[in-house]
Amino acid sequence: MEIPSQTFVLVTGGSGFLGSYCIIALLDQGYRVRATIRSLAKSSAVKDSLRRGGVAAPSLDRLAFVVADLNKDEGWKEAVSGCTFILHVASPFPAKLPRHENDLIIPARDGTLRILRAAKAAGVKRVVMTSSFAAICYGHPAKKTKFTEESWTDISNPTVLPYAKSKTIAERAAWDFINSNEGHGLELSVVNPVAILGPALSEDFSTSIILVRRLLEGAIPGCPNMVFSIVDVRDVAVLHVLAMNNPAAAGERFLATSPPSMNIKEIALTLKQRLPELAKKTPTRTLPDFLLRIIAIWDGEVAAVMPQLGKKIDSSNEKAKRVLGWEPRSREDAIVATAESLVKLGLVGT
Repeated sequence: MEIPSQTFVLVTGGSGFLGSYCIIALLDQGYRVRATIRSLAKSSAVKDSLRRGGVAAPSLDRLAFVVADLNKDEGWKEAVSGCTFILHVASPFPAKLPRHENDLIIPARDGTLRILRAAKAAGVKRVVMTSSFAAICYGHPAKKTKFTEESWTDISNPTVLPYAKSKTIAERAAWDFINSNEGHGLELSVVNPVAILGPALSEDFSTSIILVRRLLEGAIPGCPNMVFSIVDVRDVAVLHVLAMNNPAAAGERFLATSPPSMNIKEIALTLKQRLPELAKKTPTRTLPDFLLRIIAIWDGEVAAVMPQLGKKIDSSNEKAKRVLGWEPRSREDAIVATAESLVKLGLVGT
């Protein structure tokens, strides 16, 4: 076992929603953390977010920042130097469809390979990569509704959107690298989260949280017929650390989910029942599918999720629980924590 106080862990994408919680989980366990950001000017804002997440001032002494960008070689040699582990969290995830799919695919794939090569050259022991449920659940026949780590998105299916393609291609490239002579000796574990909710620490939160904000604001006239699997960001961060430390996690992928899945109406009803004062504007009537198809013509955020319209999707966390002893919060608790944090930070419009 590594001694946390003597072990450096690199977290890529340290200013992001999940990246911040990975830093919190590592600092809580006593690790020394180096986080990549695109500009050192962001460092004070990241520290503010970490304090909101409960990190005490003395723990911040074990955190350092380094500038590195997925699209550039500069900075990665310095970023990985002396690190035993890397949590590779950074990846583009826009709320709207990109103009060109390669705007997502190239940085996701090439950035992952850039980090793996730097890790191998620096003698890093293990990389834990954040992939996505999007690399698992798309492009399958409609009759397939239950997904595990054995499933892979079929990128040859024309209905698969650029984000799902980018995550699938990047993860496939990572496994190919590890299984090649070039990657020999470097360990890889992969975490595949579903829709990530949980307490926002700043305006930089996951795209999934936009749905909860829109429901609280009453910004949508009703609930689209869509189903999501949900997981709390704090549990995803913990799963990364478990996959980093457990010998049995090498060469494995783990679904991060708190089943069963929920449709948007069930999410809205959870807000109404658990937070009646905050959810007065939250709609609970179901929107007809044809109306969503019309809205998607003008609304890029709606267009991005249209492939999920009417589709039943569920996922299993059995492997993460069995192999790593992971125990996530309930989906309802994740929804409530999300809403409360948005209100507390003043991120819900009146």
